[in-house]
Amino acid sequence: MRRSRLITGMAIALAFMTLALLGAGAWLVSLGGSPYYVLAGLALAVVAFLLLKASPMAWWVYAALVLATLFWSLWEVGLEWWGLAARGDVFFLFGLLLLTPWVARRMVYPIASYSQAGRDQPTRGPRSWRGGRGALAIVLVLYLGVGAASWVVDPFALEGTLPGARAPASLADPMPAGEWHAYGRTGHGQRYAPLDQITSRNVEQLEEAWHYRTGDVRGQPGDPEETTFQVTPLKVGDQLFICTPHQHVIALDATTGEERWRFDPKVRSGLALQHLTCRGLSYWSRNGATPAADSAPAPTAVPAPEPAAGLPEAPDLPVAAADSPATDHCPSMLYMPTADGRVIALDPASGAVCRRFGGGTGQINLWRGMPNVRLGGYYSTSPVVASQRVLVVGGTVLDNVTTSEPSGVVRGFDVQTGELLWHWDPARPDDNTPLAPGQTYSASSPNVWSIMSVDESLGLVYLPLGNPPPDQWGGNRSEAVERVSSSVVALDLATGRMRWVFQTVHHDLWDYDVPSQPTLVDLTINGATVPALVQPTKQGELFVLDRRTGQPVHEVKEVPAPQGAAEGDHTAPTQPVSAVSFAPERLTGASMWGATMFDQLACRIALHRLRYEGRFTPPSVKGSLVHPGNFGVFNWGSIAVDPVRQVAFTTPAYLAFTSQLIPRPDDTALMVQGDKPPEGNLPALNENLGAPFAVKMRPFTSPLGLPCQAPPWGYVAGVDLVSGEIVWQHRNGTVRDVTPLPLPFKMGVPSLGGPLMTAGGVAFLSGTLDNYIRAYDVITGEQRWQSRLPAGGQATPMSYTGRDGRQYVVVAAGGHGSLGTQAGDSVIAYALPVRQPER
Repeated sequence: MRRSRLITGMAIALAFMTLALLGAGAWLVSLGGSPYYVLAGLALAVVAFLLLKASPMAWWVYAALVLATLFWSLWEVGLEWWGLAARGDVFFLFGLLLLTPWVARRMVYPIASYSQAGRDQPTRGPRSWRGGRGALAIVLVLYLGVGAASWVVDPFALEGTLPGARAPASLADPMPAGEWHAYGRTGHGQRYAPLDQITSRNVEQLEEAWHYRTGDVRGQPGDPEETTFQVTPLKVGDQLFICTPHQHVIALDATTGEERWRFDPKVRSGLALQHLTCRGLSYWSRNGATPAADSAPAPTAVPAPEPAAGLPEAPDLPVAAADSPATDHCPSMLYMPTADGRVIALDPASGAVCRRFGGGTGQINLWRGMPNVRLGGYYSTSPVVASQRVLVVGGTVLDNVTTSEPSGVVRGFDVQTGELLWHWDPARPDDNTPLAPGQTYSASSPNVWSIMSVDESLGLVYLPLGNPPPDQWGGNRSEAVERVSSSVVALDLATGRMRWVFQTVHHDLWDYDVPSQPTLVDLTINGATVPALVQPTKQGELFVLDRRTGQPVHEVKEVPAPQGAAEGDHTAPTQPVSAVSFAPERLTGASMWGATMFDQLACRIALHRLRYEGRFTPPSVKGSLVHPGNFGVFNWGSIAVDPVRQVAFTTPAYLAFTSQLIPRPDDTALMVQGDKPPEGNLPALNENLGAPFAVKMRPFTSPLGLPCQAPPWGYVAGVDLVSGEIVWQHRNGTVRDVTPLPLPFKMGVPSLGGPLMTAGGVAFLSGTLDNYIRAYDVITGEQRWQSRLPAGGQATPMSYTGRDGRQYVVVAAGGHGSLGTQAGDSVIAYALPVRQPER
């Protein structure tokens, strides 16, 4: 009885699977999708019927189904393990169950050996592997063999070798090789350390040299979801300088990791924050001028504007020089942007506030001249540009909350006194006339939330510009805003006047703002040296431009874009595409994925129900698929560039999102917050109060919460910037820390945080969604070393030389709130072992 119940139970299970496949499969066919699931459902129905009759024909039919599934899977995805597994795992496991002796004993055969029971009398069959049972076993072995073959084949890998040294680094770099004075080491944003003690041959010997804990972890009252530890330390002399998510500034001994001083800016509480982070500090010294910078024209000071009538400047903001130890002697300065809208100047030696900066306050008040004052709604999440004479400051503006936000104005201040020199208002890009009393900067204009770069020899500062809120509806944007939104803009460092603009997305409706620091590098093109700028974008382009003029070095084409925007809006007829591109391939039904064929089927249905015409599909009330999503192929981590080899180490990521416009009945109702409106002063994200539509944005995931698109989702890739060729590309990272079970499957996961390159031919990356820092051979992309981190490493590593002469690699590991990576407060240094003296 027990064995017959087993077969009955299996038949019932197959019946449920049949209903699921027939019902959902018919739905998919009606949407224009694959008929495979309907055919598979019909085959399962036959198998279930034959099982109930205990007929050995069940094995034959099931073997045919599994074989057909294997051929169909190979046709759709080839020898790609995860694609094959999603399509055949359930059938394979059920097939193993059908082969067990408990099932075989219950099968009924016609007598083949003419026993005493008679020719037509059925009987229980022997547990033989002949006939259908053997056929099914052969098919399952074949399936297993194909799966095993797919483990040693990577259809997504691109093998190649980057070139060696082409020329000495030509950008002026007076900084000692063992120092790191800016977010990208210098204002050029290369994230390249000219140190060669660590090489691809000895990197496997790296060990932890010291480990510092800041004591600052996310989860405090008033923290937004996106509270993150993203800092890249600075190294000046014998000290490292870091900032924490809650804005503390800490100086460490660069060789031992011991804390030397700590500064608390006493940031206001109750802020309307979307993000809480500090990506880094900025450093200035009187002795830091380059020869080229000495010849740059001196900026002309203009009077600072009075606060607008009726709009408070920023009530009750702390004053750094009054609340903390201060000094009048600051031959060099650290600049710390705070979440309540200030930039504070500190003495690197002591951590004291530089009193003479900001007219005795030690700080700049970024709310001066701002419209729509709401503390936390505007501040600099990224380090400011500290050139020899001008401090350039941008800031982030809340996304998709209201249409009445602060301005995205970029301002230049005297680097020593904090006096306002100029402003550049993206809504009035050709007019930087000083504000009149009572006047404010333009509200809700495009902003510079990411990291800027500077070329002091050319007297230019380069701005990666965002788009104005709301992101997904642009029906009321002005012609001036449309000109500079989602662009790279070059400003005259001395005057703030716009010298050139290159737009990376026309009429951006996807939050494809320019997220990455522009990287400046001199390239040898056709035998001539070209001062270039490399701009990564969320949509996957690497625009390579002449940084003097903004003209493309590698070809840029305008390609037709999908049309049909929401009511009151429009779409651009074309979009720019670079010859150097990591743009994702268009998703199809074959691109869908899941843990089983059933959630993969659900993803296929979801794909067909959404509007999707490629990566520039406009947002819609129906719901649109956005691939890549606003996470981007590239984000604020940017890329690393070796100026000697003239190559780039990149970290492209691919995650699709959905975007659905929700019509608003009025300017106050909360349409997308659900049952959990924001607590306290936290903003109501994606409501777009004042616009015709709110927006729902979600990752494109299956009913089980897995990405609907098939892996890999993240790579490392090497690019020859001279030829514009992507030379090698490998999937990178595991799902160990993003699944309930710590499975170390190397599926290729996204990273958020930039890479580091060194003169030793090694690149480092810690930003993957698993908790590791890894080292790679720059020439081939081969991974050479990894070390487990105590938390998510969503930051950019840096490298320097300590007092002991060793090369150190340092990374912050504190996690990322909205990505859900493990929280922490660690700063960890790695170095080669100390050599013992020979006896």
